[in-house]
Amino acid sequence: MTKRIFVLNGPNLNLLGTREPEIYGTQSLKDIEQAMRAAAPDCDIAFRQTNSEGELVDWVQEASQTAHAVILNAAAYTHTSVALHDALKACQARIYEVHLSNPAARDPFRQTNYVATCASASIAGLGARGYLVALEAARESLS
Repeated sequence: MTKRIFVLNGPNLNLLGTREPEIYGTQSLKDIEQAMRAAAPDCDIAFRQTNSEGELVDWVQEASQTAHAVILNAAAYTHTSVALHDALKACQARIYEVHLSNPAARDPFRQTNYVATCASASIAGLGARGYLVALEAARESLS
């Protein structure tokens, strides 16, 4: 059976590669998607990005019904969205949190994290490679 993995990306991640490359790196979100698909040809990867909190919540709810795992970079919603937290708490799929930078080493407002308590693992500060680490962990947990 093919494993279905949702890779969900929050606000401003569509700007990767051009937005603050000294923090977020030079790879685009499309580059990350291509690397993930190449690393897991046996998986059905639903790779999505939105700037809308409600849409992200809808996707988590969809993943709960159809996916084996969710790799989530909630971006700024990590620090602000109780609605996302509640959707993640209800999600039946295994959740892996990813951040390109290390929020714990950044602005004080980034110390609040509404995602981490819902995640099986949190990967932060590894840049784009963090997505591949999360993918490897998800695949191993699904074997």
